[in-house]
Amino acid sequence: MEELMAIGQKVLASQPFSVLIGAQLVKLEAGAAEIHIPVQQALKQQHGFLHGGVISYAADNAITFAGGSLLGPSVVTAEFKINFLKPCMGKLLVARATVIDQGKRRTVCRCEIFMIDGEEEKLCAVAQGTVSTFETKEVP
Repeated sequence: MEELMAIGQKVLASQPFSVLIGAQLVKLEAGAAEIHIPVQQALKQQHGFLHGGVISYAADNAITFAGGSLLGPSVVTAEFKINFLKPCMGKLLVARATVIDQGKRRTVCRCEIFMIDGEEEKLCAVAQGTVSTFETKEVP
């Protein structure tokens, strides 16, 4: 499991947007992933809520990491849906994804997105997505 986590953290660190917003991969095991994002003023929208793009990013990346934990590193999001349940306000965004179905070349994953403020954890969005493998072609 430690090896999988180390690979996942290396992948996350290679994503410039992930680094820019301070995303942290805190859990990666077979079929599950968890990403944390500390809330910064620059990530909020005009009403003071965390921006939907940041919430969607967290769900999408957690889903892709969960799916990739079973399919391997050459994966992409094939489809994605999110429901915003309430405004996200707090100090830490937490996206927890799990695989709910697996095939040879794709997984379907569910993700719950929470905001944490002190001890309190509030569900603010839910998402579902499909993760698919792809073949890389070597350039001569």
